[in-house]
Amino acid sequence: LHVVQKIRDESHRFAIGYHRKRREMRDRDSELLTIPGVGAQTRQRLLTHFGSLRDVQQATVESLAAVVNRKTAEAVWSYFHPKPKTNEQIVTLKM
Repeated sequence: LHVVQKIRDESHRFAIGYHRKRREMRDRDSELLTIPGVGAQTRQRLLTHFGSLRDVQQATVESLAAVVNRKTAEAVWSYFHPKPKTNEQIVTLKM
């Protein structure tokens, strides 16, 4: 019985350690942190309010501004919705 309990305890320790490591890696990297003006607290507020990165991406500037200041909201929105390049810019880039 003690051998079975030791095996159980060791397998649980291994599984919990693996889960914690994956969660730490997931939380460490965030696309939001690459946006200028967005730090760890802002990222946490956005994810807590919207629930996921996908919902943050689909949010409007007004709904983002309800959570963070207007300048940061515009920076987040413009990061996920880049302006399309005009024909003049495309021709310049090809040359």
